[in-house]
Amino acid sequence: MKYDQTIELQAYNNFVKRKKFIFVITVFITIIVALFAVSAGSLDIPIPEVVKTIIGKGQIQSEMIIMGIRLPRVVTAIIVGASLAASGAVMQCVLQNPLASASTLGVSQGAAFGAALGIIVFGGGVVNSDSAATAITINNPYIVTLCAFVCGSLSTLVVIVLSQFKKDLGPAGLILAGVALSSLFTGGSTLLQYFADETKISAVVFWTFGNLGSTGWAEILILTIVFFVALIYFLLNRWNYNAMESGADTARSLGVNTRTVMLISMGIASLTSAVAVSFVGIISFVGLVAPHIMRRFVGNDYRYLIPCSTVTGALLLILADTFGRLIIAPVILPIGAITSFLGAPLFLYILFRGFNHNG
Repeated sequence: MKYDQTIELQAYNNFVKRKKFIFVITVFITIIVALFAVSAGSLDIPIPEVVKTIIGKGQIQSEMIIMGIRLPRVVTAIIVGASLAASGAVMQCVLQNPLASASTLGVSQGAAFGAALGIIVFGGGVVNSDSAATAITINNPYIVTLCAFVCGSLSTLVVIVLSQFKKDLGPAGLILAGVALSSLFTGGSTLLQYFADETKISAVVFWTFGNLGSTGWAEILILTIVFFVALIYFLLNRWNYNAMESGADTARSLGVNTRTVMLISMGIASLTSAVAVSFVGIISFVGLVAPHIMRRFVGNDYRYLIPCSTVTGALLLILADTFGRLIIAPVILPIGAITSFLGAPLFLYILFRGFNHNG
């Protein structure tokens, strides 16, 4: 008996070491890809020069390009991808639905409606024309971002209020409420665009494409603070999520207040996603696909699934953005289209293989 217990303990320790190894490898790959993303562009900069510039010992020309343009873009990709992936992993757990993501509660659609409201009603978008080119810009990004955040968060607030008034509204009911809100926000965006002129419609479409290059260091600081606050909460509740993965009855028998954990987790996850998309536009599939990729390697143990999904989300968004910048350079493809184009086949493959619920 003692020999069998020793073997089981050794097997468990090896299993845990494998999960930690996967996390370390994923972090290492993400760092390498991030350095490559910073180095690659219309002017290729060697990776050693990138490292020197980041630590403050690079050339002046390299510093202008890296610190002013490329590094903010890559850091934004890391934070936004990590935020969406961590939020997606938690949503899928507390809703007991493998298809849950920011769009489940209408967060993305609400943000898109808010952006349309900011651009069309409050004049946040404009077309700049000169003899050389015509470019669409968001000339008042803060009002657009604020409107996108408020409307993206509004859907979460509505769902939470519904769940409080209707106590028997379970995970399936929350998802259906999210679908209804998504349809409502989509209809509102369509009506706004119907009565807008071509300039404002173009600005709305431009925003919904997604743009990781629109953030500066001040915006990145806000994204980072929100992300780390959410991540700390998620990690503090990792054992609650593990219990809830076995079912609500099992979790309650272990002393978990499943309703409170679900509502607070959904609120934080949705607000984190709303902040992310309000700054960069609609980013599809990252929050949905990243957790499922990591479930193939680390199972449903949220001690490892949350941090691994976080890093994987960052990696996926960096890869998508780098692909969009380099594939037909100097033209930069919209990041929202790239994540949809690359994420949909990957998601269909995961769906075909079947979702992993075995941990």
